[in-house]
This record gives sequence, structure tokens and C-alpha cells, in this order.
Amino acid sequence: MNDAQLLRYSRHILLPQIGVEGQEKLLAARALIIGAGGLGSPAAYYLASAGVGTLALADGDTVDLTNLQRQILHRVESVGRPKAESGRDTLAGINPECRVETFVERLEGARLDEEVARADVVLDCSDNFATRHAINRACVQFRTPLVSGAAIRFDGQIAVFDSRQAGAPCYHCLFPEAEDVEEVRCAVMGVFAPLTGIVGSVQAAEALKLLIGCGQSLAGRLLLLDGLAMEWRQIAVPRDPACAVCSTRRA
Repeated sequence: MNDAQLLRYSRHILLPQIGVEGQEKLLAARALIIGAGGLGSPAAYYLASAGVGTLALADGDTVDLTNLQRQILHRVESVGRPKAESGRDTLAGINPECRVETFVERLEGARLDEEVARADVVLDCSDNFATRHAINRACVQFRTPLVSGAAIRFDGQIAVFDSRQAGAPCYHCLFPEAEDVEEVRCAVMGVFAPLTGIVGSVQAAEALKLLIGCGQSLAGRLLLLDGLAMEWRQIAVPRDPACAVCSTRRA
């Protein structure tokens, strides 16, 4: 690190759990954020400001006026622009040293596999089960740690699925794809604006810990937030030995 970086990240470096070595890991890391909306906005803010060297920001949607209530990466003048590009420009103003690669598309198939394989950590900030399951399959295949978040109405959830760990569950263990799961979206059900900030910020914290290698991640646990009562609770997430996704992965 140069003198400017030592000063910029000094409050991280002062933490014995991070130090110079941990900050250098962040500077060398690549994080893939899928979704530049309510969750992706605060997650990207904190990963960029914390010094993650490369952010790959993927979103095929454009900014709509209704997004501005909670999607803090974007501004009024961004309406109509691709979210990934709007997010890149905002992050450049926060930390120009952070390289932001944009994907104005819904990553899927071979393109998704390629980007997951390149990433050191993946943050699932999407809003539909099909995408979440596709991301999970790719993360299991390439043993890339996955930080998953969701927020709707006043309810949030965060979990980490780290297939590098023996016996760790995957997203499919928690929400089997074959089962009928009610899909609810902000456009229909609404979402409390600060909720996305809380959940996305926790996703960023878990991603940074994974990249640095400090603390204990949420792997094997699901963290639930009731935003109306402002109460947190957690439940254990065991690995499903018959899981169609992770039970056949190589040891």
C-alpha cells in the first residue's frame, strides 16, 4: 500500500483483526454483486469504501423513479439509465481506486459461471428465486462463498453459504427449488426503505469478513430481522444430505 492508502484505510488497519495484511487482502479481492438495487446499493457502497479492489456489478434493469425510495446508488438524473452503469458512476465518486466492472445483463448460464469462478465472494442481492438458485448452483460448483440477502415489507434475512467448509449447507438446503415457495416482490408488497440498507450493510460486513478471513461468518445460520419490532433472531441451517445441489459435490 502507498501512503495515501495507509491513511485512507487507517481505521481498518488499527483493528488487530484486519491490520495491513487484511487490508491488502481486500485491495487484491474481487467481489461479484448481483443486483444493483435496494440490497446491492449499500453492499456496493461499503465494499467500495472499504477498499475491495474490484467490484463486478451485474444488473440488467434500468433506474425507475420508484427505485429512488431505497436504492441509494442512484439519483434522479439516473432515471432511465442502466442500474449497473449508474452504480459504477456513484462508486467512482466514493473510491476512484476501486475498479468497478459493469454487466448490463442478467447473468445466467455460462456467463454466470464465468463470473462466479472469477470472484472471491458473491453477494446475491437479487429479487427472485430463479436467479438465487442459479447463483447458488454456480457458487457450489466453484466453491465460491455466497452471501445471500432478502428484504420485503418490514422483514429481512441474511445468510452465508460457504461450500469451502465441510458439511456446510447451500441455499437449496434452506429453500429447495422444487418446493412451492411464494414469491413476493417490492412492486406488489412494498418494502421499508431503511430495511434494505440494514440487510445490504450486513451482507457487506459478512463479505468483508470472508475476504479478510476474520471473525465468524453466518455460515450455517439464517439471520432474521423483524423491522417493525426491531428484533433479530437466528436459526440454524443444517445441510440436507439429500440436497440435489450440494450433496454430490466433491470432497
